[in-house]
Amino acid sequence: MSSAPVGTAGALPVQAAASGDERLREIGAVRRFLARPEFGSISGAVLVFLLFGAVAGDSGMFSAEGIVNWATVAAFLGIIAVGAALLMIGGEFDLSIGSMIGFAGMMVAIPALYWGWPLWLAVPFAFVLAGLLGAFNGYIVVRTGLPSFIVTLAFYFILRGMALALSTLLTGKTIISANEGASLRELAAADPVFSTLFTGHVLTGLFNQLAQWGWIHAGSDGAALAVGVPKVVAWWLGLTAVGAFLLARTRFGNWIMATGGDANAAKNTGIPVARVKIGLFMLSALCATLFAVLQVADAGSAAADRGLQKEFEAIIAAVIGGCLLTGGYGSVLGAALGALIFGVVQIGIGYTSIDNNWYRVFLGGMLLAAVLFNNYVRRRVALGRR
Repeated sequence: MSSAPVGTAGALPVQAAASGDERLREIGAVRRFLARPEFGSISGAVLVFLLFGAVAGDSGMFSAEGIVNWATVAAFLGIIAVGAALLMIGGEFDLSIGSMIGFAGMMVAIPALYWGWPLWLAVPFAFVLAGLLGAFNGYIVVRTGLPSFIVTLAFYFILRGMALALSTLLTGKTIISANEGASLRELAAADPVFSTLFTGHVLTGLFNQLAQWGWIHAGSDGAALAVGVPKVVAWWLGLTAVGAFLLARTRFGNWIMATGGDANAAKNTGIPVARVKIGLFMLSALCATLFAVLQVADAGSAAADRGLQKEFEAIIAAVIGGCLLTGGYGSVLGAALGALIFGVVQIGIGYTSIDNNWYRVFLGGMLLAAVLFNNYVRRRVALGRR
């Protein structure tokens, strides 16, 4: 009995295909592209840009200032969409994301303004506390087998209540920006670590040079742009790149896909399903905390009620990006494109005569369309049905 040489596991199908084996079918490039989870978000992004290019192209929406505006909105949402997408691919939900934003913001502001901590210490404190809460979230889900929808819905109320109760107890306020002559903006400007990581812009020199050459302008008035790319956008792009690489090129990414596809089968093959899920819940909490820190840096204040409905927007962005509600399928890049669509629409409506109240209608319509389209892709394209 003969055996194939080591390392030639893929040789037999190739030879069979070359010999015309009718049991094998070559998948064309178009079908492979349609099977990508990002296809729906790419199509949606192209459609949205064409739509607003037609109705708001000369309004300043696509000037440098307009681009910065909608890119900033997309970046904030995109940061939490990365965590939401990876968690959904792993087969779970986190409805406490929005509450974690408000809670984490308070955990940065209270130590800095009322306990005398420097921001470079208050920020890691918030991250560690959020990570522990995320791990506890995941532990309850894994240990009890309860649906993550129910567990995180409970934490949605717990974290929101804790943010309100603790801020009132410790400060007497639910919105914090200053205390005894010190403000968060002043503390941020005086802290080189915090200001380097979370405030201001990057690539300012490049943008200034482009403005001098007349290649870019800030707005419809033609004023030259002299700021650069907001750091929240840089964080979004960096986090998206890391998340996409993690999912597509690492063993942990394979574990996420397997866990979301069939947790029992993944466990039987030796994948540490519990650790994967707990780690994903921690990641979701950390992404929400990063959102909160960047929001504190941008607004110069923290509020216990911030992050309202952000968990739903993050999930919608992930679904538009190709994530299935059942897990095991999705894309971080697609979720980033879903967030970009949100940013363009939310800010773009302001550049048109369309009533802003239609924004929520659009979100619901995009969610329904994405779910239907993803279902079609999985049943007709990814599974090879005609």
